[in-house]
Amino acid sequence: MDAKGYYLMGEAEIDKVRHLPQKPKLLMHSCCGPCNSFPIEYLSPHFQLTLYFNNHNIYPYDEFIRRFEELKRYVEFFEKENDVNIELILPTYKDETFDKVLASRKEDFEGGQRCKMCYSMRMQEAFRYAAEHGFDYMTTVMTISRQKDSVAINRIAELLQPQFPTVRYLYSNFKKNRGMDRSVQLSKLHNMYRQTYCGCIYSYEDMKKRKGIKEE
Repeated sequence: MDAKGYYLMGEAEIDKVRHLPQKPKLLMHSCCGPCNSFPIEYLSPHFQLTLYFNNHNIYPYDEFIRRFEELKRYVEFFEKENDVNIELILPTYKDETFDKVLASRKEDFEGGQRCKMCYSMRMQEAFRYAAEHGFDYMTTVMTISRQKDSVAINRIAELLQPQFPTVRYLYSNFKKNRGMDRSVQLSKLHNMYRQTYCGCIYSYEDMKKRKGIKEE
C-alpha cells in the first residue's frame, strides 16, 4: 500500500471514532515536542491520549532527557489551554540494549535498515504496553517527519498488529494536509528545542561529522 492508502485508512478510522459515545484510549509512541505538536492537536478531540516516550535509541542520556522535558512542557501547556488530560509515560532508558542490536547495522545510511529496526523495536514495545494496559488504539508520531518513510512505518505496524489483537493500530501520515507545516508553526510559536539529529549514537556521530564537531 502507498502513503495515500495508509493515510486514508487512518482518516476512515478517525471518522468512525468521531461517532462513538466516548473517546477511545490511544497510546501514542511519542518522541520530541515538535513532532508531537500537530498529532496531539489533531487527535485529542477524538481520543483519550497517552504519550509513551520509549525512545531508548536517543544518545546521549542528556539529549534523551532534554527532548522529554520539552515534550512535557508542551503537553502541560496544551492541557491547560484545551482543558484535557494527557498522560505522559517515561519508561526506563535502555540505550545500551538498543545499541547492541543496532550496532550490526552501524554502517547503514540514515533511513536505511538500521532505522527500520529501531522503528520496529520501539513500536513493538508500544504495542505491548498498549495491550497490557487496556488501550483501544496505538499509533506513532514518526510519520510526521520528512526524514522518515511513512509507508515503511505503517508497514512495520501492519506486520506487528497480529501479535496484539486487542489493540488497533491507527495508520497515519501526519505530514499530509500541511501537518508538518503546522508542526513547524507550533514549534516556533512555543520556542521549542529542535534537535539536529534523529537520535541514536550513529546519527549523532554523523551529525558531528557534518558540522565538523571534534571530540574535546
